Amino acid sequence: MITRRKLISSAAGLAAGAIAAPRLAAAQASRVLKFVPQADLALLDPIQSTGLVIRHHALLIFDTLYGVDEQLRSHPQMAEGHVVENDGLLWRITLRDGLQFHDGQKVLARDVVASIKRWGMRDLYGQSLMAAVDELTAHSDGELRVRLKRPFPLLPDVLGKPGTNVCAIMPERLALTDPMQRITEMVGSGPYRYIAADRVPGSLNAYEKFAGYRPTPNGQTSFMSGPKVAYFDRVEWRTIPDAATAAAALQTGEVDWWEQPIPDLLPVFASNKDLKVEVLDRFGAVAMIRFNHLLPPFDRPEMRRALLGALRQDEYMVAVAGEDRRYWRDGVGFFTPGSPMANDVGMDALPAAKDFDKVKAALKAAGYAGERLVFPVPTDFPALNAMSEVAGDMLRRVGINLDYQALDWATVLQRVASQQPIDKGGWNIWCNYSTGVSAVNPAAHTYLRGTGKTATFGWPSSQNLEDLRSQWFAAPDEPSRQEICRQMQRQAFQDMPYLPLGVFYQPTAYRTNLTGMLKGFPLFYNIRRA
Repeated sequence: MITRRKLISSAAGLAAGAIAAPRLAAAQASRVLKFVPQADLALLDPIQSTGLVIRHHALLIFDTLYGVDEQLRSHPQMAEGHVVENDGLLWRITLRDGLQFHDGQKVLARDVVASIKRWGMRDLYGQSLMAAVDELTAHSDGELRVRLKRPFPLLPDVLGKPGTNVCAIMPERLALTDPMQRITEMVGSGPYRYIAADRVPGSLNAYEKFAGYRPTPNGQTSFMSGPKVAYFDRVEWRTIPDAATAAAALQTGEVDWWEQPIPDLLPVFASNKDLKVEVLDRFGAVAMIRFNHLLPPFDRPEMRRALLGALRQDEYMVAVAGEDRRYWRDGVGFFTPGSPMANDVGMDALPAAKDFDKVKAALKAAGYAGERLVFPVPTDFPALNAMSEVAGDMLRRVGINLDYQALDWATVLQRVASQQPIDKGGWNIWCNYSTGVSAVNPAAHTYLRGTGKTATFGWPSSQNLEDLRSQWFAAPDEPSRQEICRQMQRQAFQDMPYLPLGVFYQPTAYRTNLTGMLKGFPLFYNIRRA
């Protein structure tokens, strides 16, 4: 028999539980960071694509041997340090104690060696390093040795570079996977581990704080260097292609951080006391129209150069970043504005006014006869979609028979990786952008490489550019390197590996209760909720 006292006691308990449950749920929710990425995470393997969203994902899971700070100075990360001997031909790199993979296994030198070798077969900057390597071995569990054919003083910079592809360290069993094949597990030693069971393609990717992670005790946290402390128990990437839906979710607090809000919404967010709008990446994004150099008609440089006459960089920048000139720059060549290697050589090739008739005549003289050209466009990627709309209009107005293919980002990534003819899934031209930090000099400037089928999407061939790049590595001082970069830009305006469209500085928007946001690109350590 239930007495009145027991009934009152039970009711009180239920009431307390009813109060406690929302508090508990709120506390749990506060330990989850909800992030809206620029696009869906179509690929997971950090070396299978140069897509920036893949890099952001990779740096949650994987750590790197070295990392750069905001001034792009390299510091040991997984490495405890290194010793250089034999006139720069031998590097002895020691690993930090306590490094552990997400599967519980200790990080060993042989894991690092296998990871570097796999990455070095896909990444173009990595290929430059590996070309100088005579032997890369695990001397012991805690030490790897790099024997070089010639000195390579930029070794820490390339192993800790922020541009795609980052040199992600993974277990040897995964790193032995053919570089052309995707790894099947996301096992790293970084601050978060990937929760594959929670993945919903096109909608959700989830990461859980890795209890076994040991941040480096050295230095200050800056960009990719210093202690990487995870303050959230869980990070959720929520893909929201519709801008209005993403904006509403951010304003109501359903999500905490929107990586790339569209320009029209920035004034609304800036006036909201609960939101902060900020440019994290001072190097910006280098926008471009990229050609497929393997297929006609853009296998001919005169075809590529002809389109310059119809180009106005400001039109593309306004489409991507809005009218506010704080967020973009035109008058941009092939190196990041403000960087030591930037110069104005050849910039007179960019016209002050468009002349479509002149371009039509130049295209005809170059041999264009009205053939269909395939232009893949990711409509769910706002920046690339905006650039593509301007480019599509330009190409039609100069008489190009354009097959404008509106696709999703995952499909575009697969399409532009194809070297096949267009009737077998290939392409001719597309809009893209790279990180400005990758274009500050020739070392990591992937899109300025001229190595043909081993280059990145577009696969241009230019022995002159490659020879100049080699000279840049061997140059004795900065004035010599700057002169070489002037020659490289002059050559690039002849070869036209891509049409430069300017640089934009993408603001991000997040809730003001987030603190510790790092400069650079989206990084998920050091952030906490106030």
